[in-house]
Parts: sequence; structure tokens; C-alpha cells
Amino acid sequence: MSEYRAGFACLVGRPNAGKSTLTNALVGQKVAITSNKPQTTRHTIRGIATTDDAQLILVDTPGLHKPRTLLGQRLNDVVRETLLDVDVIGFCLPCDQRIGPGDQFIAKELEELRRGRKRPVVAIATKSDTVDRDRLAEHLVAIEQLGDWDEIVPCSATNGEQVDTVRDVLMKYLPASPKLYPDGVLTDEPDDVMVAELVREAALEGVRDELPHSIAVVVEEMLPREGRPADKPLMDVRVNIFVERSSQKAIIIGRGGSRLRDVGTRARTAIEDLLGQKVFLDLHVKIAKDWQRDPNQLSKLGF
Repeated sequence: MSEYRAGFACLVGRPNAGKSTLTNALVGQKVAITSNKPQTTRHTIRGIATTDDAQLILVDTPGLHKPRTLLGQRLNDVVRETLLDVDVIGFCLPCDQRIGPGDQFIAKELEELRRGRKRPVVAIATKSDTVDRDRLAEHLVAIEQLGDWDEIVPCSATNGEQVDTVRDVLMKYLPASPKLYPDGVLTDEPDDVMVAELVREAALEGVRDELPHSIAVVVEEMLPREGRPADKPLMDVRVNIFVERSSQKAIIIGRGGSRLRDVGTRARTAIEDLLGQKVFLDLHVKIAKDWQRDPNQLSKLGF
């Protein structure tokens, strides 16, 4: 009987490469927020996939990119620190986009990292369902020419195609180890971090392109409502959504508060699924002027 394996894997790639969607597919439940807007992920959320043979702890990261702000620099630093601390790296390269400067930038970073301390890198051709067979073959050849990868695996996280193969390949490179988390644990992120991410995901839905970078979400408090019957608990959740300008605040709130109500409804449903109980969600939109460029405000907002 082979030894049990357990360890950490990191999915990297340029923004919007399908990392969060793949994390959720590998874990089998939503643990990382997704959006069709780049730079959705701000925190390294760990998803945990456990099988009879191995336990894979996935660390999701922001997309590596050429930073334009202090926030961008800090997000890149988060990725680099994470890469130094994992057992295997999955490099996500979406099939619906040709290999570009962003991918070459990351490939170079990974090459330098491997020179310093050898660790396996698996190239993952994500979003394989979005292209035909010829385009997929062309993409796989381009990936092979981009660098020296331990393996190349195409997959589609949205329809589940080859997700098990990606999981098995990543698990193969983990060290022999007992389980690091008990069965049934899917993430080690605290509830307030997950709640903030779910509100942020709802706020990002259908907004203009300039907004994703400008939204930060902070959970002020999460308290059980006093005096509720034991079989009908209610959690009071107070959340602040920070933007940089009054024009952005108007976008989030919408005409007569209609958009903020939609955000609240979407987020509350997801939060109730997460916490397994009814929630009263109290949302407030506030302005933190140019917070992405202000070290003090970045620290206050958790970056």
C-alpha cells in the first residue's frame, strides 16, 4: 500500500486565468470567489481536497501582473511569498486567450524560482471547453514551448472535464505525510474573511471595469441575535464596502438604493449557505479616498 501524501499546491496565472473556479472545482464546493473581472482574488484562500490517498491544500492567489499601484505591488508580493512555501505549483493558462506577455512574465518568474529551490510546476490549460480541438492542440504546443514543465494538463473547471486528473497530478508531487486537516474541512479561512469575499463578489457583479480594483470589504461585526429561539438562530452581520470616489459609491448603491439591495440579497443567500443559518445583513458603502495608493489605509483594510 502506498504512503499517504499531504501538502500544499498553489495555482498561479495572470488575472482571470480561471484559478478560483478551478480551486472550487477541485475542492467540490465554493471556497474562492469568482468573477469575470480580473483581480477578483485578494486573499490566499485555502481549499482542501481530501481523498483516500492524499490531501491537497490549495492556496489561491491574486493574478501576477505588472503593478500600477501599491496595492498591485502588495498583491504580487503575496504571490511570490506563497510560491516559496508550497510543494507543487499549477500554472493556469486559459485556452480562450493566446499566450501573451503576462504569461511570459510569470513563466520567467517560475523559472527563476525553480533555479533557487527546485519544485515541480504543472502547466494547466484551463477553460478547455471554450475552444475546439484544433485550437486546444495549438494552445498545448504553445504552452510546451513556453517553458520546461513537469506535466501539461488541459481541463475545464466549469464542466468538470479532467478536473480529477489535475487533482491526481498535483497530489502525485506532494510529500509523504499524514492528513494536515480533518475529513470534511474544506477551508481554513475564518468566517468573517469568507463573508467579506462573498459580499465583494456580489458587489462586483455587473459593474463597470474600473470598479473591481477599487472595492474593499470589511466585516465590522458578526453577532448572534439575542433572544432568538434555539431552533431559529439569526446572525447579525454588519459589513462596510469601501470605494475610492463618490461616483463609485453611487454605482454600488444604484438608483434609490436598488443596486445595493440586489448586492445584499445575493450576498445574504451565499452567506446563509456558508454559515448554515439565517442572516440579517447590514451593508454600508463608504469612501476611503485613493486607498490603493495609501499605505496606512491599505493596512487598515487588511492588505
